[in-house]
Amino acid sequence: MRAWPLLLWVAALLAPAPALAQASAPVVVSAKIDDAAVTVYRAPSRGGGPIDPNWPQGFAFITETRTVTLPAGTSVLRFEGVAEGLLPETAVLSGLPGGVIEKNRDARLLSPAGLVDAYLKRSVTLRRTSLATGKVVEQDAVIQSGPNGGVIVQTAAGVEALACSGLPERMLYRQVPKDLSAKPTLSVLVESKGARTVKVQLLYLAEGFDWAANYVADRGTDGKTLGLTGWITVANGGVTSFPGAQLNVIAGRLNKMYSPPLPRSTPGPLVLKCWPMDITSTHPLWELPPIIEFEQSYDEDAASEVIVTAQRRDRRGPPPPPMMVAAPAPPPPPPPPAEDLGDLKFYRIPFRVDVSAKGQKQVALLAKDRVAVEQLYAGTLYQNYGGNPVPLMMRLRVQNRESDGLGLALPAGAVTVFETIGGRRLLVGEAKIGDKAKDERVDYDIGASPAVQIQTLVQADPDKKDARLWQVTLTNARPFDAEVEILIPLRIDPEPDGWERRGDSWVWRVRVPANDKIVQTFLAK
Repeated sequence: MRAWPLLLWVAALLAPAPALAQASAPVVVSAKIDDAAVTVYRAPSRGGGPIDPNWPQGFAFITETRTVTLPAGTSVLRFEGVAEGLLPETAVLSGLPGGVIEKNRDARLLSPAGLVDAYLKRSVTLRRTSLATGKVVEQDAVIQSGPNGGVIVQTAAGVEALACSGLPERMLYRQVPKDLSAKPTLSVLVESKGARTVKVQLLYLAEGFDWAANYVADRGTDGKTLGLTGWITVANGGVTSFPGAQLNVIAGRLNKMYSPPLPRSTPGPLVLKCWPMDITSTHPLWELPPIIEFEQSYDEDAASEVIVTAQRRDRRGPPPPPMMVAAPAPPPPPPPPAEDLGDLKFYRIPFRVDVSAKGQKQVALLAKDRVAVEQLYAGTLYQNYGGNPVPLMMRLRVQNRESDGLGLALPAGAVTVFETIGGRRLLVGEAKIGDKAKDERVDYDIGASPAVQIQTLVQADPDKKDARLWQVTLTNARPFDAEVEILIPLRIDPEPDGWERRGDSWVWRVRVPANDKIVQTFLAK
């Protein structure tokens, strides 16, 4: 008699209660997003390089608002159309009356490649046209390999590659596997005391997003100002779109811990490959252009109406007035200034944006007409120059101040510099910048200039064994003066007067006259 309570207690411990509850619970599908906000973080390790077009390495914080109708009791709530790279451990669901019992991420999507992948080593039905009789026949087959490197099937006749006969072939599946869904889905097991309709909010992090800043700088004719425009490029590498979303981006380096990569929703496209035997039955007309047949019309009135319409209108009367073309819509305004988010910068896009699947979106970041700019020729002093002249870097310097026409937090990105010469807008160069705060110096290094060069000569000092005598020569072959800035990472003895101290280095700045040179000597350790 005492064994029965013990056995019942053990059975209660071993029984998978949540699984049984989920299997028998009704399913509620939420397929519509009422509202969404997408906040995109840059890829932490990308630096200033381009966005990965295959799978962006950044991530996004997504907030979805949905309306769901729950029955009384336990039910399975399926959120269809979540981001493909959803991290299920970060999902937070609010607004449910009874809370969440269990969460599941349904990662695999229904697709031709997904079906092949799900049916590996399983039986399917091949429907194909017989080469011998031309009749459509069906036969059993087992998928042995696929879907990316070609699909290999095994039939009663042997092993072969799919789609190599040159005639129509297709595979028929007995049923859709339960772990394949048409859209990325998050399933939760919920409890409700009564039937009700509630508005819930789903928040989660998702991989497969990224963003980058790009700038276009137009040098003024005076050479002292820039017209600077900036764009934000947001990339969504997943299969889910977020139409009319509130878009935000975060600038700065975020310390994000490593997490193992998630399984992609699909194993990639379905690839069919075969090994042709170079006969016409295996690949007929592969190298020949298609033949397009058409009927020639000899209706002279119709032909003249199409070809000489203008002449016929002239004979019939004056031509109609030209159509009024509406003026193009003005570009959207740039977002408001960045907000502080700790040491990061938070940019709000002031209008709704469609964050499309497998696509990129560009929105305006800034537009400034007259930004003060200074042109320099810069370099760093190295001993290994070997006495040969070295071109200096042409540098455009902007002070990120309101008094100089800027004064904004600038996210890291690439800048393309143009200059108008002889009435034509020409490319001068490209440069990269890091994240720049307000009132910080911004340097655009756009290319080496062979017209302004540096040459060094280093000799041992006979009086001081631990010091060397440096002779630095700056030459300017241009027809006007050149402002030169040289960074010298040395201990100069005695310390020079009038030079800027920058960390452990010195900055020597001098104006080199047109078609002239300047020589500077100093002792350094």
